Amino acid sequence: MSEATEAPTLKRVMGPKLLLLFIVGDILGTGIYALVGQVAEEVGGAAWLPFLVAFAVAMVTAFSYLELVTKYPQAAGAALYAHKAFGIHFLTFMVTFVVMASGITSASTASRAFASNLVEGFGLDLGNGGIVLIALGFMVLVALVNLRGVGDSVKLNVVLTLVELSGLLLVILIGVYAIAGGDADWSRVVAFDTPEDKGTFLAVTSATSLAFFAMVGFEDSVNMAEECHEPRRIFPKIMITGLTLTGIIYVLVAICAVALVPVGPLAASETPLVEVVRAGAPGIPADAVLPFISMFAVANSALINMLMASRLLYGMANQGVLPKPLARVHPFRRTPWVSIIVTTLISFGLITYVSLDSSSDVVSALGGTTSLLLLAVFTIVNVAVLVLRKDRVDGDHFRAPRWLPVVGALTCAYLVLPFSGRDAIQYELAGMLLVLGLVLYGITILLNRRLGVRREPLDPAKLD
Repeated sequence: MSEATEAPTLKRVMGPKLLLLFIVGDILGTGIYALVGQVAEEVGGAAWLPFLVAFAVAMVTAFSYLELVTKYPQAAGAALYAHKAFGIHFLTFMVTFVVMASGITSASTASRAFASNLVEGFGLDLGNGGIVLIALGFMVLVALVNLRGVGDSVKLNVVLTLVELSGLLLVILIGVYAIAGGDADWSRVVAFDTPEDKGTFLAVTSATSLAFFAMVGFEDSVNMAEECHEPRRIFPKIMITGLTLTGIIYVLVAICAVALVPVGPLAASETPLVEVVRAGAPGIPADAVLPFISMFAVANSALINMLMASRLLYGMANQGVLPKPLARVHPFRRTPWVSIIVTTLISFGLITYVSLDSSSDVVSALGGTTSLLLLAVFTIVNVAVLVLRKDRVDGDHFRAPRWLPVVGALTCAYLVLPFSGRDAIQYELAGMLLVLGLVLYGITILLNRRLGVRREPLDPAKLD
């Protein structure tokens, strides 16, 4: 029997339309629903500009991903590209762990946004402690769904994507209606109002670092490469289309938000888009519906990211680069139950730690940490494109202009550094997660040496 017969490949079920919905659905979610106010707080009424800059940075990096995914159409992503480009076992591990950690911080951000929208939707007055408890309870619910296993996840993603999209289109339509009725203040849309300790450039880059959280998700689509029809042909057009659509939606939502609601109330609200529809259409109960739409949107983000994080943790443990107990699978559900519990506990720690820090906004701290981690990964991916130019493969593939990966690497690296104006809490959270990864990695090495287990290099293609 041949090796090809023994190792079946993934079923190719995704065409252009399904792939487009997957990409759009992965990008839409917590970022735009929860962070418009925090972005506006950095730059004033010109809140649309950081989203536009974040879109440009994401698009440049997307070109690098397109070259790599059409060159190596495998479901492995950044870890595979780093492995092929540099061949350094520790770097491959760290890239994989950082991607996993970004999934946990993203889901933690979504859980806080879910709790805030639930409180707003039901008109509860629970204070910060009550919101934290709801957020933790929501993460337990996500873990239970994860433990049970998720079938037909792509179809579920399509449904939730349409819900997410309906909420944002509702905001835009109400914004257009209010603007047409003369209820908007256009002077705010072009007004820069930066914090006293920041100049215009620093304020824009600081806000872009936060707004970039709303653009992440496009990179996850490369994990669907082996399940797409003709990935080398359809991926470039569909990814660029998906990014462009979400970029346009984000800019329109930001313009409507600052035109209808002053920056102060917008920044003070944990449910900023609810404030927008309330101001734009006070005569209709749209503000009563949007919190529940937002809950669906952020729930989708949380579930997708916790599924990804638990599977990556399981994959690393299964290959022996993290403690073996993390690779245990439930005998009936066939889900990685130990990894699911561990990733959930990490999210508990993040949510509680940031919520107890009264000087930090929880959503912006966790969302900013997600963008920090992923921008570091994107820097490596952009460099990997240039390194792998010398690697020739059979068949045609997308090729980004040589200058784009250079611009992408420099831009992403700048947004990672403190010069971009990031809050210190984001580096604190990222540092704690990296230390956790290093500790687990070190423990595994010591245990393997004591047990006489030979350590094999991490193979990104076998992480799932």
